[in-house]
Amino acid sequence: MKQKNLTLDLRSYSLETKSHQHDYHQLVLPVAGNLVMSIENKEGKVFPKQAAVICAGNNHEFAASGLNTFVVADVPTALAPQLERLPAFIPLDGALAQYVSFLHQNLLLKQAQNTSSERQMLLLLIQLLQEHFNTSLQIDHRIEAAKSYLDHRFNEPISAATLATVANLSQRQLNELFRRHIGMTPQQYLIEKRMQQAWQLLETSTINIQQVANRVGYSNLSAFSDRFKKHFGHSPRFFRQINKQLR
Repeated sequence: MKQKNLTLDLRSYSLETKSHQHDYHQLVLPVAGNLVMSIENKEGKVFPKQAAVICAGNNHEFAASGLNTFVVADVPTALAPQLERLPAFIPLDGALAQYVSFLHQNLLLKQAQNTSSERQMLLLLIQLLQEHFNTSLQIDHRIEAAKSYLDHRFNEPISAATLATVANLSQRQLNELFRRHIGMTPQQYLIEKRMQQAWQLLETSTINIQQVANRVGYSNLSAFSDRFKKHFGHSPRFFRQINKQLR
């Protein structure tokens, strides 16, 4: 099978047992139902509390009974070689389960159509998986300092100069090293953090959209709405209305 581009979509499986391998990594994340799998002769299943990591070249068999839905990410090996260090079956804690729910809702509303956004979402998912299993990220301590600053202050105004000072790097060096270690620029990472938090607030709270914007670092409602729509394909107001209908 030829190397494919990154894809992120919803899939269902049949009762018929199938077996194959591919030259890209694959993440199978639970939404509903059970998927019985054998990955390199290791037996397990994907269900609401457990996901699967299939590394490139691994033989795997799979079958499912009843109604089932899974978020499946096909990940080029060059994008995430660190997946090879993770176990085949991964229990999901609260943070990971919440992120899978985020991805599911995003795909359910057919909003994950921007390849750049998909890439950023998957990179953050992979980081969550690694952190959960204490897998060494081997991140430069200066980049770790900048990332931590963004994680804790994403709702504040953050200039490139300030972040460079935190990392003790020039802005050019910070951008280059951050992209090398995290897979995106500091600005892209900041936007992704803000948009995910906004999505969660719109889904789980009743505060108005201006308050959501304020909580994720946007004082200007129009600027927030434009960014949200560019990132997810629909406005915050549209998302909230659809989300109410789905409940």
